[in-house]
Amino acid sequence: MFAIDVAFRIIFIIQTGVGGLGNSLLLGHYIFIYLSEHKLKPIDLLISHLAFVNTAVLFFKGIPQAMAAFGVSNFLDDTGCKLVIYLHRVARSLSLFTTSFLSGFQAITINSRSATCVNFKARMPKFIVPSCFLYWAFSLLTHGNILLYIRGPRDSRNSTKRNEYIYCSSFYTSGNISVFAVTTSFLDLVHVGIMVWTSGFMVLILYRHHQQTHYIHQNNFTPRGAPETRAIHTILLLVTIFVSFYIVNSVMAGYMTSFKPSPWFVHTSAFLAACYPAFSPFVLIMSDSHIFRSCVAFWQRIKAPFLILAM
Repeated sequence: MFAIDVAFRIIFIIQTGVGGLGNSLLLGHYIFIYLSEHKLKPIDLLISHLAFVNTAVLFFKGIPQAMAAFGVSNFLDDTGCKLVIYLHRVARSLSLFTTSFLSGFQAITINSRSATCVNFKARMPKFIVPSCFLYWAFSLLTHGNILLYIRGPRDSRNSTKRNEYIYCSSFYTSGNISVFAVTTSFLDLVHVGIMVWTSGFMVLILYRHHQQTHYIHQNNFTPRGAPETRAIHTILLLVTIFVSFYIVNSVMAGYMTSFKPSPWFVHTSAFLAACYPAFSPFVLIMSDSHIFRSCVAFWQRIKAPFLILAM
């Protein structure tokens, strides 16, 4: 058991550190573009928002989980537990929303055959920022009940259902947990459904593009649409990663709401839940050579002062 605890300590530190670095580099890249050019493309707004909320997911989940894995106890009081879990749930919800929005936006962007999609594509950039603000407000409200049912680690009040979450406790009655689970699951399934549907649509577009490219190659013309194809591949990879981890984590979360989980089970669930926000920035960075070069240069500028101090 000691070996498992040590392994989880190392894993959480690496996952939180590497994921935080990747999201910070990606966010720094778009902040630099905005400061220098005073504008961002619509898709850049969505990606920068995704990087921000993913950083919040890692911060509010990875750090407390790492401290718990190190055996630090009672580092959060009642208020701290409420805020940390509440903000993590809000950030997770926003990450889910932004990924589905990104998938839908890309699907509409590449569909030039439908007049409706062409008109909607021209208007859609105006709705990105208001949509994000509205969903922020919606998430803050829908997850407000967490503040009522989350307690500190040493809360000893009686309840119908008591689940230990390593560093905090939840006190749901059977009725309350049913309403909360149905509401959360419904919203999650709506977003996942959007991702799956738009991903299927983009796969169809890719197939058509492949057929056209094959014809172009046969006639010795220069292929077109490579940036669009790379963008589709990137979004499809993001959606695949998210849905895969989401399914596994949802099964584990369902178990944790019904039974009292062991510490290693909770740690495993937390690790899987943080995989998408930790890995997604590197998918986005590696898929675009311009972003990759910009992030490398940004990292070198950050690293240089520390190297000078260390000498």
